[in-house]
Amino acid sequence: MATTKAAAKRGETGHVFEWEGKDRNGKTVRGELRAASEAVVSASLRRQGITVGKIKKQGKIGGKSITVKDIAVFTRQLATMMRAGVPLLQSFDIVARGATNPRLTKLLNDIRLDVESGTSLSTAFRKHPIYFDALYCNLVEAGEAAGILESLLDRLAIYQEKTVALRNKIKSALTYPIAVMVVAFVVVAVIMIFVIPAFKEVFTSFGADLPAPTLFVMGLSEFFVAYWWLIFGSLGLGLYFFFQTWKRSEKMQKTMDRLLLKIPVFGDLMFKAAVARWTRTLSTMFAAGVPLVEALDSVGGASGNAVFAEATEKIQREVSTGTALTAAMQGANLFPVMVMQMSAIGEESGSLDHMLGKAADFYEDEVDEAVAALSSLMEPFIIVFLGTLIGGIVVSMYLPIFKMGQVV
Repeated sequence: MATTKAAAKRGETGHVFEWEGKDRNGKTVRGELRAASEAVVSASLRRQGITVGKIKKQGKIGGKSITVKDIAVFTRQLATMMRAGVPLLQSFDIVARGATNPRLTKLLNDIRLDVESGTSLSTAFRKHPIYFDALYCNLVEAGEAAGILESLLDRLAIYQEKTVALRNKIKSALTYPIAVMVVAFVVVAVIMIFVIPAFKEVFTSFGADLPAPTLFVMGLSEFFVAYWWLIFGSLGLGLYFFFQTWKRSEKMQKTMDRLLLKIPVFGDLMFKAAVARWTRTLSTMFAAGVPLVEALDSVGGASGNAVFAEATEKIQREVSTGTALTAAMQGANLFPVMVMQMSAIGEESGSLDHMLGKAADFYEDEVDEAVAALSSLMEPFIIVFLGTLIGGIVVSMYLPIFKMGQVV
């Protein structure tokens, strides 16, 4: 559904509204939707053919926000209990009572009540697009239709666990250099605002000409002291508007995703991670019995990169006209040779899901190695960067003292 996809793209923006209404068959339906206002919710529901009865802004519930990891853990618990023969409703009740986050407990209880009233599990999930995307709901629906829900939930749990693990590895690779840059900026700001002015008073009393590096650092310090509010304010607002534009503007997202793939060292890591997500998602969808063309509809967005999403749309159009998947992938001029070879072997042998899964395993291992190599590479680079920055400031401020010592 268009509304579901839009809500998923918006993520955590706006407010959560609980709604109730009647569908085209006159059946009472309810759910929740994240939107900017009640008017947006009402318009979205009308487009789905739902006659709106009431819309209520959800009150604040204690606890942390529900994360992707929370949903992955819930999926694993639900799959384990259903494999053990525990009925679906009882499984939901057990998981809900065991959850430590009140928001997750409420979400699971709402889904359980919907299922208890006769709604299918996939339909109950679709009412909460903030937490259950189209891929998740499609797999659950395929499991219900084929009577293998516990098997599909197990597959979905494995997929989510690997996706969360991959995301955490990317975050860990990026967190270290970003944290160091932030600390370096704060340290330099403290030196410029509080330390350099003390040196300036001492040097002024000398009445001698100062070296150019010292004059430059002192001038920079004067700027920091006079305009520290402007520096910190501009930097904070600039970063805020940059990330907001990145999150909300589709054009900006495409530009940044293309740029990220071209950045030295980091670009290779992002590319391998996108390939791993793409192949893992398609493997999971295809193994669940979802037709290839329909499966490709969810794969592009799951890759987490607009470049791959555009390539997937092109592949989907070609596959829908009868082109083989491997040939369509080759035409996209994006995927590594190894992935296309694995895909070709899978198509010929009728084991496409297995071969794509192997490709995903390979590139997940490649991401592991890339993260380890990046950490080893960044440490000496950061040491040199910080040494040059802080050491340069210290040396420039001690140059006048060295000259005085030579004169004496």
